[in-house]
Amino acid sequence: MRFTYAEAMTDPSYHLPLARAAEAAGYASVSVADSLVYPEESEAGYPYTADGDRAFLEDKSFVETFVLIAAMGAVTSTIRFTPFVLKLPVRPPVLVAKQAGSIAFLTGGRLSLGVGLSPWPEDFAAMGVPWARRGRRMDEAIEVVRGLTGGGYFEYHGEFYDLPPVKMSPVPAEPIPILVGGHSEGALRRAARLGDGWMHGGGDAAELDALLARLAALRAEYGTADRPFEIHAISADAYTADGVRRLADKGVTDLVVGFRNPYVKGPDTEPLSRKIEHLERFAESVIAKTGP
Repeated sequence: MRFTYAEAMTDPSYHLPLARAAEAAGYASVSVADSLVYPEESEAGYPYTADGDRAFLEDKSFVETFVLIAAMGAVTSTIRFTPFVLKLPVRPPVLVAKQAGSIAFLTGGRLSLGVGLSPWPEDFAAMGVPWARRGRRMDEAIEVVRGLTGGGYFEYHGEFYDLPPVKMSPVPAEPIPILVGGHSEGALRRAARLGDGWMHGGGDAAELDALLARLAALRAEYGTADRPFEIHAISADAYTADGVRRLADKGVTDLVVGFRNPYVKGPDTEPLSRKIEHLERFAESVIAKTGP
């Protein structure tokens, strides 16, 4: 089992020392949250809170995802970085390919590209991208990013993107894993058909079991069950050695852990020293007993 340390919506100056501390403690990766803008008004709800309330996001700091990964990559040497998740279809996929490929090259392949749909129509509007057919746009964007970061000339002719033969340099020595986030049927199908893995957004054990079962069925349907596939999960079971073993038995490969509730209004007041204590204590009590 591998472990990902999650800390978002905190003092931006904490991210680099936390990445160094997580690497030293034995975590496999650090997750990086993605947010573009906070709309003053929105009819959309947040998909991973019980009541859909989004107010906890107001005035929270989000350093641009690729900028933050590059900064953390420069002060670490082994830990990986996983956007959780990059809002892909609102961005030009050619630019995402250039950003992701450059970071993967400079960090020696320490990027797993978690991608998903933004729940906010306002993100699409702000970026000048239509909300309609966003799922199909996402599919095409994944194909473009994978093709351009693979090396050599790549061309693409789709509904939304049309590229003559072009190539980028540098590209990473190994393909960038593309992990698809989301609990909807469309997201699960996308992960099973196009992804190198799936990212779970949280929920109770019964819901996770149902999602894993559906994902397995879809991978069988698409004929992708035999290829390598990562499953990144958020679960209360991640905080005990026995729970980690249960999740491993279910096929989970990576556990995302954090040590505070981020879904609260107002600033994060926990000091950096306390955050490091939490991540180190977990590493000693769980990672040391269950990690690779």
